[in-house]
Amino acid sequence: MSVAEQPLRIDIPVKLPEVKVVFSIGALAFEGDLPASLFHLQLLKGDAEDWKAGSEIVAVFHTNAGHVTLHDTAYNTERNILTGNPYKELIAQLQARGIQVELCGATARVHHWGNADLLPQIRVNTDAMARATQLVQQGFVKITE
Repeated sequence: MSVAEQPLRIDIPVKLPEVKVVFSIGALAFEGDLPASLFHLQLLKGDAEDWKAGSEIVAVFHTNAGHVTLHDTAYNTERNILTGNPYKELIAQLQARGIQVELCGATARVHHWGNADLLPQIRVNTDAMARATQLVQQGFVKITE
């Protein structure tokens, strides 16, 4: 059963000239089967593109969400499954749109992950808290997911 579309009035239209955001993603919350943080990254990037705004968007995965950055073999080992990383295509799409995806170095060390365990183009930072602090001090807005 589908719900009929209802009219929606936007009372507070938002259009920004520049988007500088760091997403701190420490756990996955879901909208259906899609991690909300991945949907929100797509949404914000789409908004910036619609506004023709400059954008710098960084996603820092850490704590209980670090496994999102692993390639299939490492993901299977970490999660004790055989299906591979179900998020790898979504991560690649975000990267292709210019979103920088990073893994917390502290999370990697605790889990004994090395750079060889990661999806292509995943960058590792010192730790998520230091990286978020650095980016906020550079004028980024921090969104915690």
